Amino acid sequence: MPRTLCVSVRNQTPKLIIKKTDKMKTKSTFKSLLTMSLIALTLLPLSSEVIAQEQSSSDLKDFKITIERTDNGLKMHSSEGSSWVDLSFSLANDKPQAIDEYGMTQLDKVSSNKDSNLADYLFTITKTKDGISLTGIEGTAWKELSFTLSKNKKQMIDQSGMTE
Repeated sequence: MPRTLCVSVRNQTPKLIIKKTDKMKTKSTFKSLLTMSLIALTLLPLSSEVIAQEQSSSDLKDFKITIERTDNGLKMHSSEGSSWVDLSFSLANDKPQAIDEYGMTQLDKVSSNKDSNLADYLFTITKTKDGISLTGIEGTAWKELSFTLSKNKKQMIDQSGMTE
């Protein structure tokens, strides 16, 4: 339906009047619905991620790992939740190393074996100039942990984060 255009002249001052038709109202309503839908679709994944993280936090199994920075690299000691007890390795700065309940691994070769007596976790550890950066991938309540760690100093972590 075409727009209705009315021009009236009163006291020599022309006025332009455009009347909205039903078609114009439909376009406006459609734009509003489209905008609201895009906002909802943007927020939906964020809310589901928060819910998923809350649900997985309560299902986490306990593990305890002590990290020590040595002259040669890193030394890790697991006192709970792992099949390994001690790991020692050299690691260049800013190069991540994946660690799971079975020890050192690669992100593309994570073990599919699940032992109910072990915590099911996976994180990467990266040595930085002044400390350590950890990225939780699976089985941790944390996504990232970073802290300073001097040579021959220790820091304990668990499924919830840094601990003593």
